[in-house]
Order: sequence, then C-alpha cells, then structure tokens
Amino acid sequence: MRKRIGLKDIRSIPPNSEIWDAAVVGFGARRQRSDAVAYVLLYRTVEGRQRRYTIGRHGAPWTPDAAREEATRILGQAAHGADPAADKTARRASITVSELCDAYLADAEAGRLLTRTRRRKAASTLATDRGRIAGHIKPLLGSLPVAGVTQQDVDAFMHAVAEGKTRKRAKSGRKRGVSDITGGMGTASRTVGLLGAVFTYAIRRRMREDNPVRGVVRPADGRRERRLSESEYALFGECLRRAEATDIWPAACVMARFLAATGWRSGEAAALQWDAVDLDRRTATLPTSKTGRSMRPLSIAACELLRSVPRTSDLVFPASRGTGKMNGFRKVWNRIGKLADLPTDITPHVLRHSFASLASDLGYSEITIGTLIGHKGQSITSRYVHSADSVLLAAGDAIATKTLALMNPKGTTYA
Repeated sequence: MRKRIGLKDIRSIPPNSEIWDAAVVGFGARRQRSDAVAYVLLYRTVEGRQRRYTIGRHGAPWTPDAAREEATRILGQAAHGADPAADKTARRASITVSELCDAYLADAEAGRLLTRTRRRKAASTLATDRGRIAGHIKPLLGSLPVAGVTQQDVDAFMHAVAEGKTRKRAKSGRKRGVSDITGGMGTASRTVGLLGAVFTYAIRRRMREDNPVRGVVRPADGRRERRLSESEYALFGECLRRAEATDIWPAACVMARFLAATGWRSGEAAALQWDAVDLDRRTATLPTSKTGRSMRPLSIAACELLRSVPRTSDLVFPASRGTGKMNGFRKVWNRIGKLADLPTDITPHVLRHSFASLASDLGYSEITIGTLIGHKGQSITSRYVHSADSVLLAAGDAIATKTLALMNPKGTTYA
C-alpha cells in the first residue's frame, strides 16, 4: 500500500505487514508480530547496492513527519556517495558493553522495556539492575565491544564474580550511604541472568545476532527458601518488644509487625499511602506493586496495627526524617534483630516466605495465599475487585492470628 503515512495509518498497521509513503520514495513503516512499529527506508548506494535502513520505532522522537524528514536527509547523504546503513552497522559493531548497558537502562527507565508480564520494571528492580551493572558488569566487561563478547567471556565473567573479584565497599547515591558490593555464586548467577537480558536487548537493537549468555551453565542462585521456626518467631517477637522500649523509630517497629502479619514485600509497605487503605472494607489497593495493581485483603490484626500509626504523613510508615519513604528500613531491621540476637539470615523477605509457608501449613490453597501476598498470576477478574470476600478475610485473620501467637508464646498483652 502506498500513501502519505500519517498517525492513523501507523495505528492501523496489521501484524507482519508494511506500508509505503507516497511523498518520499522508499520511506515506509513496518510492524512485525509485536505492537511496535518501526520506520524504515529503502535506498540504493551510488554503486547500485540496495540498502534497508531502520530509522527508529514509532514514538518519541519518531512521528511520521519526523521520520519522513530523517528519510529525506538519509537519501541526500546516499545521493552524495555515503552509505548510512553501512555506517550504522559499523557504529553498532564498535559500541562497548558499557554503552550498551547505559542504553538498556535508559530504555528500561523510560518504560520501553517490559517484563514477561508486559509491565514496566519496578523501581526496586531497576535499582538492583543499576547496582549489578555498575558493580560487576562494567568493571569486568564494560570495555569490550558488544559484537566481540563470546560465551567464554561470559563464563569467565561469571566465575570472576563468584570468586569475589568485584567485591568492594563504596559510597552509595544516598547521603552518608555505603554500598557493599558482594560476590558469591548466587550474585554471579543473578548477574549473568541480567547480562542475558542486556544482550537480548542488543539483538533487538540489531547490535549482534546471537546472545553469548545462551549456553552458559549457571549455578543455582543461592536463594534459600528460609522460613522462621517457632523458636525464631518467638525470638523475633522479643526483638520487637525490646525495640519498642528503645528510641528505635516507632513506625519501623509497627512496619516490621505488619510485614509478619501480612506477608507483604517491605517495599510495598514502605510505599503504602493512607488513601490506598480502606479499614472499613479491610482492604489496601497497591497501584504499582511488583506485579502491577494489587488489591490486598487486610486481617483484623493488620488493621489494628495500621490504626496504631499516627497519621503524620501521606505515607502509612513515614521516615523518621523528611517526607520521603523509609529507605533506611533495612538498617533499622538490623538494629531490631541485634536486640535479642536474631539470626542475621532472617530478613524481611523471610517473613514473607514464612507467612506463605504458615498459610500452606494451615491448609490454604496457592490461589488464596497468592492473593493475600500479591503473587503474580492472579485471575484477570481480580483487577476489578474493590473489596475482599469473606473467605480471603477469614484466611488472612487465621494466618495473622497464628503468626502473632507464635511471636508471643508467653501470652503478653501485645505480640
């Protein structure tokens, strides 16, 4: 089809098809199987070779008019003896892994790279990606050309990270913050996984045709399905009772209890705002959780914990200073744990896994547990639910009651 391409034409291109412009010969747009539309240009060099040049994807900065102007400019270069497609290929062949990572992060932060669930990467995931790129990928592979990285390079990289060659202590971006860059097999495995995603992005950008990470045998990532024992629940409860008698930030203590009673991710609790909480309906609606919008039933115990927090901020669990989120919760968690010698491998995420494990012990199904803690894979109808049903509320009550009882085996007034 040949006509002057406009926005309406771009939006209506069917999959696996192309349209061609009537004003600029060789200028067109194509859509493959995905929703993305790319602007392209066919031209001939002065030697008569036919070239195909991809101008870019539809969307800022490329509109039909902007892409048409770019096509005209490229045709002018070709008419004067240049070969823009060959020049572009040469530039891509010389781009370094460091530059590739920068482009990957820029597109991910702009929402142009989606997860398997077709959502933008969460801010916490992006922060982890930035840390792994800056701490491991760039120091070991950053100077290599993207086109020249081999499977052997990736294998050597993996073992170098595992052996701790990138381990160091450095200043973080936060004021007075310090970041510990660790090694180990788990870190190596997860970083190689990220590297595979970066090279998949390179293939999509036509910087190379294969992924050098494919075929590299990664070790298990070292994650343990850790859960609290009954004695550790009691120890955690003792830590919190002692913390409440000290100068430790009260909102952090309540947040720690809340995580135990709900199985939420710590980042979700830290970002929770009062306008997302409906204590009468016993629900909380998270617009941007790790798995997208999520409606969470709240147990009676969780609601009582929320009622105990003074409303001094839009955030339910505000930071001790400033108006932002409680980014220092992990440091406070460590302080709480030291009060009664809580094992150091018990993290906020262990509370989440313990909640799910306890729910399973009580006989609840995976669907019920997943809905309570916001696992991905919930039914499509759950997007439109505005209140929790009685079954979910009863399940949340039972699990929270059991959790708090384990944290308070002596039956003191407050768990």
